[in-house]
Amino acid sequence: MDKLLPLTLDELLTTTRSVHRRFDLTRPVEREVIEECLAVAQQAPNASNRQNWHFVVVTDPAKRAALAELYRKGREIYRTLPLASANLTYDDPARTAAQARGAAAGQYLTEHLHEVPVHVLPCISGRTNGQPTVMQSAQWGTVAPAAWSFMLAARARGLGTCWTSLHLFLEEEAANVLGLPYAEVMQACLIPVAYTKETEFKPGRREPLHTVVHWEKW
Repeated sequence: MDKLLPLTLDELLTTTRSVHRRFDLTRPVEREVIEECLAVAQQAPNASNRQNWHFVVVTDPAKRAALAELYRKGREIYRTLPLASANLTYDDPARTAAQARGAAAGQYLTEHLHEVPVHVLPCISGRTNGQPTVMQSAQWGTVAPAAWSFMLAARARGLGTCWTSLHLFLEEEAANVLGLPYAEVMQACLIPVAYTKETEFKPGRREPLHTVVHWEKW
């Protein structure tokens, strides 16, 4: 096992950033390190006290290239949607600049995703298509904690991750790449995984707490 970074619990929780540019694309990631992170993820809470999620780990260059191409196509689809152009500018110049930096980082990842040595896809048995909110909540409330636990465990070992989802515009095609039964299993996201060029990360900028917390009523 690689030595864990000397992070307190709060530091781990507040500095697990979405990595786009700072991946070390030249350093391989050991299988045993990924498995350690997955073993941590397996302890995440889940609905109905049953594990019906799965992780598909992809290291094969051809499959990574195929997934990256679907991601690029998904990004182009996303750019045609009204929500892609919403909230891109703000009254606060600092927020506008931050948005621009985020967009540039996303573009960088799009161009280099195939080079990231490991792609991890959290999946869950049963699709939420057309399901009522209560059923959707149970599904996402099971697979998302496992994915986040994996990302925290990766951060503790010097690995960077981010939750990406643009390939899901072409989810069935991705399922075909992976030999995954699309009608029975839903992909939650694609998590690129690599060691980072440095391990010191800072908490992200967030809105004041009182603007997002509601006590007793909205």
